[in-house]
Amino acid sequence: MFLLAGLFFLTALLYAVAGFGGASTYTALLVLVGSDYRAIPVISLLCNILVVSVGTWRFARAGHLDVKRSWPLFVTSVPAAWLGGRLVIGETLFVGLLAAALLIAGLLMLWQPYWEHASQSPRTGASWVEPVAGGVLGFVAGVVGIGGGIFLAPLLYLLRWASPKAIAATCAAFILVNSISGLVGQASKGLAVAGAVIGDHLWLFPAVIVGGLIGSAVGSGRLDPKLLRIVTALLILYVGVRLALRWWGAIHGGAG
Repeated sequence: MFLLAGLFFLTALLYAVAGFGGASTYTALLVLVGSDYRAIPVISLLCNILVVSVGTWRFARAGHLDVKRSWPLFVTSVPAAWLGGRLVIGETLFVGLLAAALLIAGLLMLWQPYWEHASQSPRTGASWVEPVAGGVLGFVAGVVGIGGGIFLAPLLYLLRWASPKAIAATCAAFILVNSISGLVGQASKGLAVAGAVIGDHLWLFPAVIVGGLIGSAVGSGRLDPKLLRIVTALLILYVGVRLALRWWGAIHGGAG
């Protein structure tokens, strides 16, 4: 119990520095400890909301969140996340999709070229990019039970969409609205098991709140996030590999 709470605290702290919520890793950790997969997205999204609510507020108060620039991302992602959250999938597919999401996100975070764009001047892209990206990422986030910010950030950096702080703030807000929408979609499935599982994991919520408070304070300040980004990426990859091995074992066992 204490080990899992410590891992949730560390995850919230590291992710919050970059404006993320950590749902992908919360979900992976819960899968690895054997929690009921049908209720896992609900727990992870609740943790996500607790973390990014603080982060979004801190980034907005620091003047990094530009709602007028960000709204095209939100207008399509919110309904798409709700739709994805309503989709019922099997456990093996769920674990496989989550493992793929973590591995891709970890590699993207370690990939230097898109971070190098941060030092260049922001540019204006095509007007259709944000709504399309928001819809696609929102749907994927809803299905897997995450906020989608770990995929949005690399895209915005590649597009030189804004400054690093503005991108972090936008990702935090993106994760917040999609987590709420995805949670509504997940809850609409009427999962009776979710309430009992959440009750058994209430002690995780204080851990992510404290971690998120510390991480968002660091992220909205002046600290260079490069080292923490690398540490976070390695954490994501480690958990992603563990999940991929679990998924492969399930496929191989089923085939045998």
